[in-house]
Amino acid sequence: MKFKATFALIAAASLTACVSSPPPRQMVSAPQPQGVEGTWVDPNGIVSTFQGGTFNTRSSDSNTLLASGTYVNLSPTLVEINMTSLVRKTQSRVNCSLVTPSQLNCTQDSGAQFSLARRS
Repeated sequence: MKFKATFALIAAASLTACVSSPPPRQMVSAPQPQGVEGTWVDPNGIVSTFQGGTFNTRSSDSNTLLASGTYVNLSPTLVEINMTSLVRKTQSRVNCSLVTPSQLNCTQDSGAQFSLARRS
């Protein structure tokens, strides 16, 4: 009888070792955006896009191009924009600081300041 009881315990332990629990679930989150690449919006709803060194700003209602230009990353958090305003027919330089992944604070060469929020 002892043999049967011992065999039953060994068999039960072996079966338990064969049953595995599912792997723990991993939370998959969207990758955090890097730098200024992407679409941004100002408090008035004007949409600015940074893509591959090209910058443009469009009205949100009619998608009219308001300004265009180029940008250069001076560091991971600083960007310099050289743009032409199609509305004012002027050229300007704008320095922007990426203060969070979703907020860009900018200062025009005239001293005017504005902020942009990343559009998801």
